[in-house]
Amino acid sequence: MILVAAGSSLPFCGVDSQQIVLSAFFALGRLTKLREISPLYHTSAWPDPTDPPFVNAAAVVETDLTPEALLAVLHAVETGFGRQRRQKNAPRTLDLDLIAYDDERRAGLRGGLALPHPRLAEREFVLAPLCDIVPDWRSPETGKTVREMLGDLPERTARVISG
Repeated sequence: MILVAAGSSLPFCGVDSQQIVLSAFFALGRLTKLREISPLYHTSAWPDPTDPPFVNAAAVVETDLTPEALLAVLHAVETGFGRQRRQKNAPRTLDLDLIAYDDERRAGLRGGLALPHPRLAEREFVLAPLCDIVPDWRSPETGKTVREMLGDLPERTARVISG
């Protein structure tokens, strides 16, 4: 199972974050097969909650692309929506993350791709949308399900904004 997470906290060319996330998945669907998309969620900015809040969602995709090629596609879609990588964790128009690629496990050595996403179990903004579409998916790293990882979080503040 291939899992992708999306987030947006800034508008782009007059388009709001909700539409950016949905449009990004539409664009991704032109290059992969979208199997399922979660509802949209409002989440607080992290690590600075005074930054604009995010709209987040997740999707299950199917593709013959390698993980690296899929990541390149995700970065190209981000660029198309005005993503600029100036400062880590800054507000942004679009963030697309490759969360998992089947059962692949990679340490991400020397700046390479880490799979599954190394901070997956800490991020409600990824886990809450994933729990709506793949609650029983297990991390090949920890063996925990999405539902278990979400339940392990000390605080839950993500709110569904669309179905």
